[in-house]
Amino acid sequence: MHILFITSTRLGDAILSTGLLDTLLRRYPEADFTIACGPVAAGLFAHMPRRVRTIEMVKRPRNMHWVDLWRQCRGQKWDLCVDLRSSIVSYFLRVGERHVMQGGRRKGPRITHIGNLLDLDPAPLPVTWTSEAEREQAARMLPDDGTRWIALGPTANWDGKIWPPERFVSVFKALQADDPHLRPVILYGPGEAERARALPVIQRLPDALDTGGGLTVTQVAALLARCTLFIGNDSGLMHLAAASRIPTLGLFGRSKAMEYAPAGPWGRVAMAPGPVGNAPMEGLSVKQVVLTAQGLLRDRAHAKR
Repeated sequence: MHILFITSTRLGDAILSTGLLDTLLRRYPEADFTIACGPVAAGLFAHMPRRVRTIEMVKRPRNMHWVDLWRQCRGQKWDLCVDLRSSIVSYFLRVGERHVMQGGRRKGPRITHIGNLLDLDPAPLPVTWTSEAEREQAARMLPDDGTRWIALGPTANWDGKIWPPERFVSVFKALQADDPHLRPVILYGPGEAERARALPVIQRLPDALDTGGGLTVTQVAALLARCTLFIGNDSGLMHLAAASRIPTLGLFGRSKAMEYAPAGPWGRVAMAPGPVGNAPMEGLSVKQVVLTAQGLLRDRAHAKR
């Protein structure tokens, strides 16, 4: 059985689709999978079971990237195609069964829309796939020596979604005052712009582990799985933390938590006051984030008992 799964260009949306993929893996244990996605998201699927190929869709003028995808897929008979990009590609391929998500902005959680495509209620939560080598590397970087690692994600894909960096520092210090075993891990993506956004936090927390921005998506997922808590802006990194099944606190103001809240068993949000999806991040107070983080940690500790 051959399954074609067309998912998002953006990392966050691609992560949200992994729960649907995990469902298909369990539903069709003999199937192989071809993933079509954007280059930024491609690494997410590096260790996915039974993945035979990832087709990286590089955007081209006049939507020629869809023609490229058709050319690469037309020689195969597909038993099932799941298309989260609302394209018409599968209608020009030999497909036994197709599920195409309808386009346009809709109210409600994005993950619910993804689950509805296969009539799944509730929608399956995202997952991550990491290698043994990556998990061993993560254990070396974040040793199990009594330290409780708090991951901070102070960057995002545009500045309007970024909480002031000095407030990340204040939140961590407030949490550390309650638990001196806490130590920060600063996570961010590749490139000088990402590092410039993370640097004010790194410089103010001298005991922080700076991960450098050069790790792959799955290496970061392996690190997150060893952390006690993630606090960060609405970003792909926030979704990756939630998919790693750790307590995840997403910070929202200029984006809609009702659509993109962290989808995980321990996902929570802290929202800036103001118009939904258009509230300045500066309105989100340190106190609100600290209280939400403390409550999340208490809930997780009680659940472990």
